[in-house]
Amino acid sequence: QAQVAESGGGSVQAGGSLRLSCTISAKIRDITDFAMGWFRQEPGKEREGVACIRFRGGPVYYTDSVKGRFTISRDKAKSTLEMNSLNLEDTAMYYCVARHGGVYDFCSGSEWRDRGRLYSWGQGTQVVVSS
Repeated sequence: QAQVAESGGGSVQAGGSLRLSCTISAKIRDITDFAMGWFRQEPGKEREGVACIRFRGGPVYYTDSVKGRFTISRDKAKSTLEMNSLNLEDTAMYYCVARHGGVYDFCSGSEWRDRGRLYSWGQGTQVVVSS
């Protein structure tokens, strides 16, 4: 398990930008044993994997709706999600997650439901996009 702490989020008008940051910590020799990613969830809807990464400079995964607008990066224990051209559909609670032993696209499926013990979640940060 890792400890996960997010920051950032807030309210922005459509077309604007926000940056989310996340830092993880764990009693482990190599923190990159954890893949990192971002999920989001709207009220009444299922949690959705938005973007995830394993290694700095390595391959990354984006869900289709954010491709070309969001950029995930990672530097050791820190991950950043740059969100540009935000639209109303991006409004959600955003969660940073660390997945022990995860590959770069670990957030693309529903594994988080079946193997939850491998996932460490942050408390979430709200993003609100208004017109």
